[in-house]
Amino acid sequence: MRGFRDAFEGHRISHVSVNRPDLRWPFPADLREKLEGKRVLSFRRRAKYILMRIEGGWSMLLHLGMSGRLTISRARTNATPPAHEHLVLETDSGARAGLVDPRRFGSVDLVRTNEEEDHRLLAHLGMEPLSPTITRGGLAQLFRERRTPIKSALLDQKLIAGLGNIYVCEALFRCGIHPERQACTLTDVEAQALSEAIPQILEQAIASGGSSLRDYVQADGTKGGFQDLHLVYGREGAPCPNCGDASPIRRITQSGRSTFFCPTCQK
Repeated sequence: MRGFRDAFEGHRISHVSVNRPDLRWPFPADLREKLEGKRVLSFRRRAKYILMRIEGGWSMLLHLGMSGRLTISRARTNATPPAHEHLVLETDSGARAGLVDPRRFGSVDLVRTNEEEDHRLLAHLGMEPLSPTITRGGLAQLFRERRTPIKSALLDQKLIAGLGNIYVCEALFRCGIHPERQACTLTDVEAQALSEAIPQILEQAIASGGSSLRDYVQADGTKGGFQDLHLVYGREGAPCPNCGDASPIRRITQSGRSTFFCPTCQK
């Protein structure tokens, strides 16, 4: 979102190319009509959705799905477009944004700007992990009646919107919380630790450009660097950063997702 904003905010969209009829769902039939010739007013992120506000009271909603990426470059460079580029936006200032999504799990939609929160994909999202609502009391209240594993609760987008698998594993490790613990068993001390660890990890990841494990890249096409700072994620069998060789990192599967943790540090 930040890379998109830096290139597009304040500029007018001069050209829109839709190169296939759909991703997860069909592209809006009037997408080109609504965007071309309009000035980009601002950007907003909600959970893992990007919202680009434009003149005329409309917002374009964008989700990258599992393998999608948005690459920002200069328009009209005669470069060969990348494979699986399904949507291209260009501005009057010469910026170009291309949505590349090989698996087509992403989505693009239009919504009235003043009705963003009522959109079907946003209406039931939970609290933002970088918002002031992530406090000891807020988390304690959120999990008080939940008997699901804490790992699953933290990934539930209806509770906390935007936390991904990597960052949940890292947060639980930093706080010494076993991923299979029932969410309702968290103590006030553990809720306080999580309320501090979650935003710290996300801010560090953002500053590092995210985690490039397979196909994720930043808007300028470069890889992120946070994968080099992972303490447990993707490190099955490696020594625990805290207790060393005596307790290697383990991997288990929860709800179809890999969970990495230290069985000694996270009882």
